[in-house]
Amino acid sequence: MDVQAERNGEWIDVRAQAVVNAPLSIVWATLTDYERLPDFIPGIVTSKVLARDGHKITVAQTGQARFLFLTLPISVTLESTEIPPHVVEVRRVAGTLRHLNGRYEARTLPGARVQLRWTGSLSPEVDLPPLIGTTLTRLSIEDQFAGMVREIERRAGNQPAPARLNRRLDR
Repeated sequence: MDVQAERNGEWIDVRAQAVVNAPLSIVWATLTDYERLPDFIPGIVTSKVLARDGHKITVAQTGQARFLFLTLPISVTLESTEIPPHVVEVRRVAGTLRHLNGRYEARTLPGARVQLRWTGSLSPEVDLPPLIGTTLTRLSIEDQFAGMVREIERRAGNQPAPARLNRRLDR
């Protein structure tokens, strides 16, 4: 798994990728299991589908990101656009993030494996010093992306079921 974050003006650009040992159908089912995200994504406390209109889903989420002594509560409404079975795009509609735009992409590889990528940019509502903001974002995305990868592999039968994740990026 590889996660990178860099500041780009007011936004922080993030890229994450991993190869998972799971069929594309399981990857897709996990990416789009919005209401169960709190069960396996660290930092997400609630995730509720508010509306569905074809391939567009509106989701309200709450959670928090922590780094050392700093805790940032997050409450955001997202519009998720599903492009089955390879792409899920998300964008902020409202909430405590100034900006969030992202995209999961899944590409099949030989041997029932999938390359999973997340690319996106975000900006918290709170102004943070550049180093802290970039580090907090990278650690949050790294933890959340790792949670997604673990759940995909668990559903594929490659890992035991974890206890419900309510931990908060205690680094």
